[in-house]
Amino acid sequence: MSKISLIAAGAAGYVLGTRAGRERYHQIVDQAQRVWSNPKVQKATQDAQDLARERVPVVGEKLAGAMKTQPMPASPGTTEGDSFGQASPAV
Repeated sequence: MSKISLIAAGAAGYVLGTRAGRERYHQIVDQAQRVWSNPKVQKATQDAQDLARERVPVVGEKLAGAMKTQPMPASPGTTEGDSFGQASPAV
């Protein structure tokens, strides 16, 4: 196949693919908007948001408790052994 034939075939494929791709894209967008505006989907979304808002304080407390039980990471310039009172390895 010559370079000109290859370029022509590539250009034709690009143009046809772009048209088909744009139409398919719009179909997908329309379908997604219909699903999103469905009352059942909106209700489920609202329920999930309400549950998350209800659980935020509980999760925050658990995270704070977990952070208190974890050792502090080594500060910059020290090795991990230094932060736990262990001798640092020779470099």
